[in-house]
Amino acid sequence: MKKAFLVCLLTASASFAVVANDTFSPYVDDKGNIAFPKDFRTNMVHLGSWFVPEGGASGFHGVYTEKEAVEAFRKNGKFPDGATLVKELRAHNTGNYTTGTGVSHETADLKQWFVMVKDGEGRFSDNGSWGDGWGWALFKTDDLNKNASADYKTDCLGCHLPAKANDWIYTEAYPILSE
Repeated sequence: MKKAFLVCLLTASASFAVVANDTFSPYVDDKGNIAFPKDFRTNMVHLGSWFVPEGGASGFHGVYTEKEAVEAFRKNGKFPDGATLVKELRAHNTGNYTTGTGVSHETADLKQWFVMVKDGEGRFSDNGSWGDGWGWALFKTDDLNKNASADYKTDCLGCHLPAKANDWIYTEAYPILSE
């Protein structure tokens, strides 16, 4: 009886530790390192897409987040702590189709991914990838295990500056947030 109780207690403690660790984000370790969410296309909701016709960032930018993050945003107009945003950049081709001329579509060629994790508490102030309410990461196609950005202020913030008043996020391309 005592042995069974001890096994039960240890199992419950181990389960609690896992749950306690995962309450913030399953993609962030205790030092604030952001992992690439490999399952995002099947486990997250598509928020919307951007199309950039020219330049180094040209192509389609598909943005994803957790279903729970969408539900929370609909309730209070903000992403909740731990919400993950993934922006996938894909190359594009343009051609003439029955739907029109100059029609662009995504290709299988992946360029890179941007990942942001909402952090309203400033948990990782010693980590250069965190600040202004978010964790910021860039993943290149050659190494999904390494955040290519070491300093969000120089590597990420410049592109988000026009959206500063909106918690650094360009939500106008995500109609799902207000449906």
